[in-house]
Amino acid sequence: MQYGYKLSTESFGPKEIIRQALRAEEVGFDFVELSDHFHPWLDVQGHSAFTWSLLASIAAKTDRLRIATGVTCPTMRYHPAVIAQAAATTAIISDGRFTLGVGAGERLNEHVIGIGWPGAKKRHDMLREALEIIRLLWSGGYQSYEGKYLQIEDAQVFDLPDKHPVIAVASSGGASARIAAELGDGLFATEPKSKIVDAYQAAGGDGPKYSEIPLAFAGTPEEGAQAVLEKSRWFVTGWKVMSELPNPVNFDAASTTVREEDVLEQFACGPDPDRHAEVVKQYVDAGFDQLVLQNAGPDPDGFFDFCKSDLLPGLRAKW
Repeated sequence: MQYGYKLSTESFGPKEIIRQALRAEEVGFDFVELSDHFHPWLDVQGHSAFTWSLLASIAAKTDRLRIATGVTCPTMRYHPAVIAQAAATTAIISDGRFTLGVGAGERLNEHVIGIGWPGAKKRHDMLREALEIIRLLWSGGYQSYEGKYLQIEDAQVFDLPDKHPVIAVASSGGASARIAAELGDGLFATEPKSKIVDAYQAAGGDGPKYSEIPLAFAGTPEEGAQAVLEKSRWFVTGWKVMSELPNPVNFDAASTTVREEDVLEQFACGPDPDRHAEVVKQYVDAGFDQLVLQNAGPDPDGFFDFCKSDLLPGLRAKW
């Protein structure tokens, strides 16, 4: 079992994200994962730095910490040829510590280029083509590809790592789980649903299985829940909502009815390591083995201290 820390690029500025990555390595996390957004979920979060600049800086400043995108959409805002090049460079800078997490995208980030937001099936078809292009470019030499949605012509990535990065594909159901098994090296999810893992494995997937776990460290459960309600209540809306709304104002409106009890049901709020372990166990039981602790509490450094002294040792003793 490996434990990661989610760097919330929507809630903190770029220098603070880099600082938190260094602290994550110091307290004993195995890896960090960064979202790859153009917009924050809510305006109150106030940030959304360019993730690939952060990845390069973190890779250069750390020694053993693995880094991952959680996740990048390589079909619209980025062309897959650009992601093939960016991921290859990041893998070299990090001495092979990089995992490329990819997904079919969220309207929140991809609509900004002004070509509309396709339906789920088209998004999955585009993701399939993007992964084929990335794999093709990583094979070396000049390559061309003519897909229904995506193309490349005489393209070559000149700086390739000795070993290709792991590609973990985001999944919320059977169709995307099959893409993860067929064209990825691992699985990425945000909900403790064993059916996602089962679908991935039934399709032949046998790689690492990532999932984000909602926590809110604070002095009391109520304080943690209030921090979630302020900046992270969008998480409670679920993936179908999260993938479809276009702007932070829409997420603000869609999450106005989220209550403290809704947060306390999904998040591990407060300072009790047993409650945090209880929420983590849901993801362990669902079959995930790369567990990303996503702290929505008000005190990042307090959470790091808690992880170093109590939470990580306790989790490692259990799993």
